[in-house]
Amino acid sequence: MTEALAAANTAWILAAFAVVSLMVPGLAMFYGGMVGIKNTLNMAMMTFGAFAVVGVLWIVFGYSAVLGDSLGGIGLLGNPLEYFGSADLLTAPAEPALPPALVSGFQLLFAAITVALISGAVADRMKFGAWMLFAGLWATLVYFPVAHWVFAFDSADGSVLGGWIANTLGAIDFAGGTAVHVNAGIAALALVLVLGKRGVFPNPPRPHNLPLTVLGAGILFFGWFGFNGGSALAAGNSASVVVLNTVAAAAAGICGWLVVEKLREGRATSLGASSGLIAALVGITPACGAVSPMGALIIGAAAGAVCCFAVSLKFRFGVDDSLDVVGIHLVGGILGTLLIGLLADPAAPNGVAGLFYGGGVDVLWRQAVAVLAVLAYTFVVTLILAKVVDLTMGLRVPAETEQEGLDASIHGETAYVMEVATLTTAPVPADAAVAAAESITAEAAAKAPAAD
Repeated sequence: MTEALAAANTAWILAAFAVVSLMVPGLAMFYGGMVGIKNTLNMAMMTFGAFAVVGVLWIVFGYSAVLGDSLGGIGLLGNPLEYFGSADLLTAPAEPALPPALVSGFQLLFAAITVALISGAVADRMKFGAWMLFAGLWATLVYFPVAHWVFAFDSADGSVLGGWIANTLGAIDFAGGTAVHVNAGIAALALVLVLGKRGVFPNPPRPHNLPLTVLGAGILFFGWFGFNGGSALAAGNSASVVVLNTVAAAAAGICGWLVVEKLREGRATSLGASSGLIAALVGITPACGAVSPMGALIIGAAAGAVCCFAVSLKFRFGVDDSLDVVGIHLVGGILGTLLIGLLADPAAPNGVAGLFYGGGVDVLWRQAVAVLAVLAYTFVVTLILAKVVDLTMGLRVPAETEQEGLDASIHGETAYVMEVATLTTAPVPADAAVAAAESITAEAAAKAPAAD
């Protein structure tokens, strides 16, 4: 029976891994449709570029830094040399359990997507080479340590020590509200502050292909079931509750955003529906194993409504977050993480009680400390990294490149063929042309009614 359960769990995580991998092209389409027509491919390249750089670093030392034994036992960073090169992940576990190679591959995608999320904030104006360098540095110095804090749990026998948020603090983050969304959102804010505003801000180009954005949002929605459900690490009731809470929050998030949009703007838009969907998924990510389905509806609706307000603040404060990474991922991640402290249901898989279920403020203060720690560490380190890259190779493309568009000027490609085909015919001899004109004139005169 134990071997059968282990095989079922392995099959589920393999499926979740495949589903989450679709979030890479899904994010490329979601972002690509929202930018102007001249920067579509650049957004796709930033997504795939982040995946490539982070994937290589993960195999070399990232897995070890995140899930390795904590250096000094203080929970700040896993030993990057413990599984260096990932060779030790080839051996099957001694007892029926998830293969370490599968856990590594699953977490690799989390790391890559987190870094790729940041790119939406700097759309239309960041050098591709600078982005690739920044992505590698940020993954190494920010994501790997923070992911260790949140995702690395102590082993049952105490032989392996994990991160301080997961173990010492005991905060709840089921699938990455702090490690993924708060982390990426506050990093996006720091990077934007160094990079500066686009030349067209506050009147950016309209999204050039909203059907592409809606399709990208739908693929991300599909991938989120693997993202959240796979984080249960087993094919059982916990994963089932998680996917139910995920879909409940998603539905409520769309409604929440559209209601606010209708009241404020007088219309409900496809971009709003897509944004509300993503905002709700961000909000439920940390809470999907801690709340009831009704709690998931509340978190989803709150995330959709609050993030709809939040994205407009960039114009008030003059912060050019191009594709609303701060307004959706930072705000939604903080909201979902803190609401666990209020809505956590002891009957849910995490088994803890929030304030509204008689648990007092114990869970709430732990959630708040986790959020504040990630905000402070990530903002400061990202700001320093952005300054270093800016001083060494420059973060921003020249003004003429920004005006021309990054697709053609940087990548030498365009997303769409804009040429107009012209029909050419052989030249007609002058005598033939005159004869044809006279014939047409005579025919028209014969058909005309006679004058009175």
